[in-house]
Amino acid sequence: MQFEIVTDSSSNLTDAMIEEFGIHILPLRFMSDGEEFQSFTEGEKSDLQRFYDMMRDGKVFTTSLPYPDKSEAKFRSILDSGRDVLYLGFSSGLSGTFEAMANILEALKPEYPDRKIAYVDTLAAAMGEGLLVYKAAQKAREGASIEETAQWVTDNRLNLGHWFTVEDLMYLFRGGRVSRTSAWAGSLLNIKPVLHVDDEGHLIPMDKVRGRKKSIMTMVDHMEKTGLAPMEDQTVFISHADCEEDLMILVEEIRKRFGCKDIRWNYLDPVIGAHTGPGCLALFFMASER
Repeated sequence: MQFEIVTDSSSNLTDAMIEEFGIHILPLRFMSDGEEFQSFTEGEKSDLQRFYDMMRDGKVFTTSLPYPDKSEAKFRSILDSGRDVLYLGFSSGLSGTFEAMANILEALKPEYPDRKIAYVDTLAAAMGEGLLVYKAAQKAREGASIEETAQWVTDNRLNLGHWFTVEDLMYLFRGGRVSRTSAWAGSLLNIKPVLHVDDEGHLIPMDKVRGRKKSIMTMVDHMEKTGLAPMEDQTVFISHADCEEDLMILVEEIRKRFGCKDIRWNYLDPVIGAHTGPGCLALFFMASER
């Protein structure tokens, strides 16, 4: 292919996926006690279990967009090499990342009139964004042009099943997703919300169920209702915030119910995890609707 795919670290792609397709990652940032970290560093493996242990110990993190200057430098390096750029970004309904990167790319267009520059808001987060990026990279490898690949993401982004559940409602309260009263009452009653990302890219509460296992099964129920057939041929992505036991319950239920063979998972990156807390579990698949 004559173009490079760029995405951001909120896509949660594994190192193996990034290396397989040569995908470029723009790292978002997170901060605590005056110290700043990148959520992805090329060539380095992050200890994300330690990040979630710190959250459990009471450490509070804030988050920020990728550095504009470093992002621009990455785009320029690709364009200067004679390659075109397709940027697939973190939902504009959840972050200002996409708008910031799109503005940089628009400013670069007059400087590179012979290069093609395209960008698409995935309206997705975590490995939901990652699933669209992964499939786009497959399309590109099969010979799709930059225009065809960008159009495929645009045409299919609302056919992404995009389901989350969390362990502790207080993190959603801090992020303004639920009220303090709902968070305290939910914690006392062991209520676990099931949320999804809607067609505008916003995180929306959908179900309230009692107990962790029930919340996991509710996500699989949504997959059963909307997942595109043949289900056993689906590529399924899962993000988890350091909850591997619950992750395996979800994986085994999907295998049992649908016969899916290609199920992949990775840690939820710190920039999203800072707002959902340890124990967040997120399921992504191609669907008839979000």
